Order: sequence, then structure tokens, then C-alpha cells
Amino acid sequence: PMGEAPVPELDAVLGGGGWDVGASFEGPPPPTGPIRLGRNACYVVLAVLFNEEDRVLLVQEAKPECRGRWYLPAGRMEPGENIVAAMRREVKEETGLECEPLTLLALEERGPAWIRFAFLARPTGGTLKTLEEADAESLQAAWWAGDPCALPLRALDILPLLDLAARYRRSPPHPPTLPQELPCALLCLRLLVAFANDAGDLWVLLGTAGTPHLPVVACGMSPAELRGGLRLPVLRLLRDCLPPDPRPGPLGLLGLQHRAGGPGGADGICFNVLLSIPPGSPGAAPPEPCGPAFRWWHVEEESLRGRILQRLRTVATVPIRS
Repeated sequence: PMGEAPVPELDAVLGGGGWDVGASFEGPPPPTGPIRLGRNACYVVLAVLFNEEDRVLLVQEAKPECRGRWYLPAGRMEPGENIVAAMRREVKEETGLECEPLTLLALEERGPAWIRFAFLARPTGGTLKTLEEADAESLQAAWWAGDPCALPLRALDILPLLDLAARYRRSPPHPPTLPQELPCALLCLRLLVAFANDAGDLWVLLGTAGTPHLPVVACGMSPAELRGGLRLPVLRLLRDCLPPDPRPGPLGLLGLQHRAGGPGGADGICFNVLLSIPPGSPGAAPPEPCGPAFRWWHVEEESLRGRILQRLRTVATVPIRS
């Protein structure tokens, strides 16, 4: 029955919105201290901007180790800064332009030690930085029309992001997705784990402690966990609560929540992610959870079922690149 399911939470998460992160987590006990930028986490922002002539905004680097090479505007987020504000600041400092975000294009990560938020944004004002205005942030910025590979690039890792941006502008694979202002002390993932069979049946995995809810798992802070990627705590949780086979599909980002200077000055983020457990046979039911902490909810309400299946089947989520 609907009363035993977190329909408002599912609704918010599927719409790219946020939902309050409680104090209880599934899986291993969460870390005791908060996430602090510069101490146990590093967030990087990057922006892809185009002008009316479809030229892309590139920056000529000033840093000694890559001076004279070209890259997308990017840089580290500062403690107490919000994600979009950090992106705007980096674009302004490196290019001279004001901008507004349109959507996240990708979340790139190597665990809490390095997470990069790649945005598609549009210019809204300012004037392009010239060589005369070169400073420690950048030498200059330019709208580039040709193949970026014709330039000496700082790194080739911007090429897949330029591809994603071009694809998104032609035909957006997912709705516009932007960070939501909600505090979070830790780095955690809220999981929408779905099981759909070929007969069109759909189940969602729920945590049963307190009121039924989407499971939330915290990222650990040991050196191995800091470098282990966001998938590590997810796989660990699923390994403990479901049979080992079949392996879950890739993580897709539905949305994320962060508020600068959260509880105790924390810079935590909750990533709302979608992943599916592939069915073993056409009419299969989901694998039975190993204990009472989890249960499957059979989604019968037509519009909610349709929204989840649409996100699953068309991979309508922001890619997470590990």
C-alpha cells in the first residue's frame, strides 16, 4: 500500500529536488567527524560555455606547471562556498565573464579525495579577459571555433565533457539538474535501487528503520575509502543486504544536495543516485533481502512507475564517471 512507501521522497528525488538527510544511515557506522574541504575532501568545479556562434570558452593557463596551455574554466571550491557560486567565481576569475548554470553535465570522482562537478552554463555578461589582463588565475580567455585538439591542451580529460555538452545541447538526455540547498554533514548517497522485469513490474528497495525510506549510505574516511570512489559504499551495502548476483548496473545521478557551511561548518553532500539490479529471468521477482533492515516495495501507481522506468530505460541521469 502507498501509505507504507516514501512517495513524497521518491517524488522529490525523481524531480531532481532534495530531501532531508536524517541522522541514521544504512550500512557501516558513518564517520564521526564532518566533511571539511581542504581537510578530508576536495571539490572541483568546471564549466562548459558556448556563445551564439557555437564557439566554446577556453582559458589559457597561467600556472607554472601548465603555463600557456588551454583548458576549460575550472578550479577548486573553497570552504564555506556553494557549488554554483564556486563555478561562477572560477569562470569570472579566469575568463572575465558572468554566467549562469544550465545543468550538471557529469560528476567525475575518485572518492571524497577528488570530486569534480562539470556544468553546462551560459554567459550573461562581463568582458572577455585579454592578455593585457593576465594574472595568476589565467593569461587570457577565448571563444574557440575549431577542434580544441588543434591547441596545446593542459589535459585531454575535457574532450569527453565537450562531447557531453554538445550532445546535451542537441537533445538533453536528462532534465536540467542543479544542486539543491540542503545541509549535509557527511558525504553520502541516497539510493534509488530499482528492480524491473520484462513484464513491466517494478520494485524499489526501502530501508525499514523508522518510517520506510530510500536507503542512505555514508562514505567512509579511511585513506582507502577516500580514494575508493562513490561506488564502494554502495556495493558494500548491497553486498550485505542482497545476494551477490546479479551485479548492479552503473550509478546515475538524479540530483544532489549541499549547503555551504552546514552543521559544524560541514561541506557534506548527499548524492541522490539511481541504479538497477538486472533481473535473472523475464518474469523474475527481486532477490530477497538478507535481513529485516530492507524490503522491496512493488510500485503499482502508474505515473510514479512510469517516471522511474523512463529514467532507467533511457539512462536519463547525469553520468557519474569514476
